[in-house]
Order: sequence, then structure tokens, then C-alpha cells
Amino acid sequence: MFSSIGPLEIVLVIVVLLVIFGPKRLPSLGRSLGTGMREFKDSITGDDKRHAQTDAAGRPVLTQPPVDAAAPQTSQAAEAAPEQRG
Repeated sequence: MFSSIGPLEIVLVIVVLLVIFGPKRLPSLGRSLGTGMREFKDSITGDDKRHAQTDAAGRPVLTQPPVDAAAPQTSQAAEAAPEQRG
């Protein structure tokens, strides 16, 4: 079916894509297409590990919210002490 695609056809497709989308949008279009294909493949195979650790830009994603050091930490013993006095 696709055995007749040669270098001339590939160059023609690239030129048409450049004319339609322009050279500035083509890299982001390819990146989003690759991300979509990767997410589709991972959803089919059930592999969630890669996307659970990084976002679409490749930056790490926190799985738990960070603990705020300025927030007061309460313990169960401190909360139970006023009840015992009462």
C-alpha cells in the first residue's frame, strides 16, 4: 500500500506542510503530534509511569503537594491534652 512512497513524495508533503503551517509552527506541531502518539501508545499498553513523573514539557511533576514549613504542625498528643484536663 505505502510501498510506492518515494523521496519525491516525502519532499512534496514537507513543502505542503511548510506552506500551510509555516516554518514557525511546524516544530510545535510535530512536538504535539509526537506527544499525542506517545500518550495514545501508553494508554493502549497501560504504561503510566512516564507520564506520572513528567508533564508534556518534560518537567518533573510533584505527586504529593509540598509540605509548608511555615504551617504549624499539630500532634495528636497536643490535641488530646486539653480534653484530659476538662
